Amino acid sequence: MARRRRHLEEEDGINITPMLDVVFIMLIFFIVTTSFIKEKGLEVSRPSTTPPKEVQQDEGPIVVRIDGGSFIILQGRILEPAAVAANLERARAEKPRSPLIVAAHPEADTDALVTVLDAARIVGIESVSVATTETP
Repeated sequence: MARRRRHLEEEDGINITPMLDVVFIMLIFFIVTTSFIKEKGLEVSRPSTTPPKEVQQDEGPIVVRIDGGSFIILQGRILEPAAVAANLERARAEKPRSPLIVAAHPEADTDALVTVLDAARIVGIESVSVATTETP
C-alpha cells in the first residue's frame, strides 16, 4: 500500500516542458520566416518655424496646377504626362533658382501628382512644395 501512495504523489505535478519546447520552436519559426522589407515612398518636407528663404522679385516660383480632372497645367497650358519633364526643364532654364509649387485639387488623382514630382526630380528641381487648391 505504501508503493501505491508514493506513485500518486509523483504524478501530481504538471510537466510543462513539452509545451515550452513547442512555444520556442514556433517563436523561432516566426522569426526566421518574417521578411524585413523597407518600402520606398515619397519624402514630404513639413513646414518649419524658420523664416522662408527670400526669392528675388524677378524670379517667382514655378507653379504647376493639377485640376479636379487630373489635368496638369503649367503657365496656362494643359500638358500631357510625357511632356511634363520637358516643360519643367524649360521653366527651370528660365528661372534656375526658383522653387516649384505643385497646387493640386483635392479630387485629383495621385498619379498626376507623382508624375509631376518624378519630373521635378529628373529635371533636378530640389525645392518642391505641394499645396492643395480650394474646391469651387
